[in-house]
Amino acid sequence: MKPSSVYDLSEPARRIAIDRIEPDVDAGRFVAKRIIDRPVTIRADIVCDGHDELSCSLHIRPPNTTSWTTLPMILVGNDRWEAEFIPDQLGIWEFTVSGRVDYFDTWRRDLARRKEHGEDLQGAFAEGCRMIERVIKLGVPDITEELIRFKNALQKPEGYSVACNQKLTALMATYADRVHETWLEQPRRLRVDRERAEFGAWYEAFPRSWGSGGRHGTLADFTQHLGYIKSMGFDVIYLPPIHPIGHAFRKGKNNSVTAGPEDVGSPWGIGSADGGHSDIHPELGSLADFENLRRTAADQGMELALDLALQCSPDHPWVTEHPEWFYHRADGTIRYAENPPKKYQDIYPLNFETPAWRELWGAVRKTIEIWITRGVRIFRVDNPHTKPFDFWEWLLADVQKTHPDVLFLAEAFTKPKTMYRLAKLGFSQSYTYFTWRTEKKELEDYLYEITTPPVSDFFRPNFFTNTPDILHETLQSGGRAMFIVRLGLAALSTGNWGIYGPAMELQEAVPREPGSEEYLHSEKYEIKQWNLEATNSLAPFISRLNHIRNSEAALRLNTPAVIEAIDEECLLAWSRYDPSSGNHVLVVVNLEPHKTRTGRVTLRSEHFGKKVPAFFSITDLLTGKEVTTPFDSFSVTCTQADPVVVLNLVPGSEIQRLENDAHA
Repeated sequence: MKPSSVYDLSEPARRIAIDRIEPDVDAGRFVAKRIIDRPVTIRADIVCDGHDELSCSLHIRPPNTTSWTTLPMILVGNDRWEAEFIPDQLGIWEFTVSGRVDYFDTWRRDLARRKEHGEDLQGAFAEGCRMIERVIKLGVPDITEELIRFKNALQKPEGYSVACNQKLTALMATYADRVHETWLEQPRRLRVDRERAEFGAWYEAFPRSWGSGGRHGTLADFTQHLGYIKSMGFDVIYLPPIHPIGHAFRKGKNNSVTAGPEDVGSPWGIGSADGGHSDIHPELGSLADFENLRRTAADQGMELALDLALQCSPDHPWVTEHPEWFYHRADGTIRYAENPPKKYQDIYPLNFETPAWRELWGAVRKTIEIWITRGVRIFRVDNPHTKPFDFWEWLLADVQKTHPDVLFLAEAFTKPKTMYRLAKLGFSQSYTYFTWRTEKKELEDYLYEITTPPVSDFFRPNFFTNTPDILHETLQSGGRAMFIVRLGLAALSTGNWGIYGPAMELQEAVPREPGSEEYLHSEKYEIKQWNLEATNSLAPFISRLNHIRNSEAALRLNTPAVIEAIDEECLLAWSRYDPSSGNHVLVVVNLEPHKTRTGRVTLRSEHFGKKVPAFFSITDLLTGKEVTTPFDSFSVTCTQADPVVVLNLVPGSEIQRLENDAHA
């Protein structure tokens, strides 16, 4: 039945209302996000006037199909209905909800009440016969004779047991009158992504710094070091732009305006006589070298993510072929990029408001398609917040329509609502404010915000500890212990996390100048020489973190972080819990790790439903130590050497505790 206005008397009034559909992003304007082969629960408030029973259904439609599959919804309390399904295809799914008055079920309910109070049931049986007769008149060949038998039996002494017959109930539900059934006004959509959209460990590296003897490294050199990255447990290797670098206005070391003849320039100054966004910088190698790198990474269980930086060096072929794609000053010259007081003389931003915008958009789309044909399925997008929202909504939808496995990471350190808008437009995941969240309360609030609906329905955070642009003050001054803290926070609180290496594991901590978040001797402008064999490297600790992430179901399935109470103000504690497996991980981090601190943790009992355990068997996942402790509260100590504690909690009973103690 079509929704009718309150003032429209041309159709009968609707008796059913559907509210608070979940998941829902801006009343269906945008898609919610889910992962393939994982259960999806749809919920709605469905109410009706009076006291009739309802029958409610979930209708789902996979990508590229026209027919709906209908599933029953169950009442879970307080007029809240829900149903679950498991999407088995990537792409955009649709779902909607319907509700109808179930007159037959209402009749059966009232029949039971009458019987309980000893009333004469003959009149009620006659009403049941009338309802069955209406279905018989539909003339459905396969069920007519069976319904006639049910109708006749309903008038006999065994009439009550016939009324309760499940086959009769199913037939009456299947062929119920749906003229006055109410549907959700607008179907909702889900984008179903592959698992890597929600869970992955990222490693950012400049291949040109992975050569030997101080020479410019190549993709072939970098390929030989993939085992080092794999040994730390990373899933995605993110490469800054690997395209030809311009010579005009090339930046020198430490972002100096004047470059010397030996300066290699910034990879984000894209384009030269050797080509543009579809080409590879000659000093890095060839397309064959890239394919070998990609294939070798895949053989080791890793993917490549390429940088999509929509800007050009003054030497880029587009500058001469399509000057109309750029901003121009009053004197007709092309304008370089600025973010006052910063100036980027080696970069020309693209003008997405150009009258030739269709051609520009098409060129970007073509570029992405080229890299997709070369096997790339992940793109890290540079500064998407400086391009039009409509462009991204069109581009991402167009790419994912034919390549639903392609993922996009938004590098958008900008206003919160702009970051959220980009996520709604289709970005698979996003950089965050994690780097600048250092205090206990702000970390607690931020974790709750981004892991709780409605935000978590469309926004997938990726916690990077550092980037080539961001060396936070805490790392500059906090020493090794603070590096461990930030690694633990990033790796264990959300599904996606990343580091810029080897700067992170080797604890690079010197800023360009006081108050700056830029690295001194930044790799953005010069070739670095990394000592991957350094004895103080945090590579073993990072490897352990990624191993824990993959071995603990609560972390691997990206369950939300739940803040736990702890009575030490410098300790932050959170749980990740998977109810299906019972896996429970508790993480405690010392936010001021220069001093040993001990706190008493009090866990939330709602993790465990009605059966709260008396004791826990606890395994420290970093040290391997095992203890048994009461449920209500227990102490955790974070030392300067070990400022991160990761505990696996297994519920136990008093008897188990005594047995464990006796065995010990």
